[in-house]
Amino acid sequence: MGFPKRLLADHEEMVLDLKPHWIALVGPAIVLVLVILAESLLFSYFDPPQVVTWLVLVAGAILLIAFPIRAFLAWATSHFVVTSDRVIHRSGWLAKRSMEMPLERINDVTFTQSVFERVVGAGSLRIQSASEYGQNHFRDIRGPEDVQKLIYEMAEANEARMRGTGEARTETIDTDAGSPLAEIERLARMKDKGVISEEEFETQKRRLLGRL
Repeated sequence: MGFPKRLLADHEEMVLDLKPHWIALVGPAIVLVLVILAESLLFSYFDPPQVVTWLVLVAGAILLIAFPIRAFLAWATSHFVVTSDRVIHRSGWLAKRSMEMPLERINDVTFTQSVFERVVGAGSLRIQSASEYGQNHFRDIRGPEDVQKLIYEMAEANEARMRGTGEARTETIDTDAGSPLAEIERLARMKDKGVISEEEFETQKRRLLGRL
């Protein structure tokens, strides 16, 4: 199941939706195999009393629920998401946990990989943010170096978009000075560069034409 798009804000685009790397399931899988193997050997070579049999079965079930099953549910419900505006980490099935960091408040992104993690394509990310969450450590990330690069690229795009909005506002204020026709030409150049939308251009154009 993917990250629910209903949680995205208006005009926010999802760029990346990652589940943890399969390496996160190796430990739980080993525990699962050991529990099944231990109980199979116990009942194959021994004939314990019924009370002992039930105790062993209950203990095995508790161990499976406490570690392998719980770990699999955490893996299946965990999402590391990068959007055009923020980084989001969401996990949990019944009890959910979610945190988010606006791209403009991210100060630094670093990744680490052991030799084995590099072979399988996994690693960890550390994101330093000026938000309330501070520094965050995310383990078992798929392709951490590529994710690091993507976060930087989206942060730069987000900053450029915010600068463009500020430029558009400045240019709009400046239309009150100078010749209306010259201002229309300048707005047209801004529209061609993508600084303002077609709708914003037409609105300002009608206002300027009303001054002729």
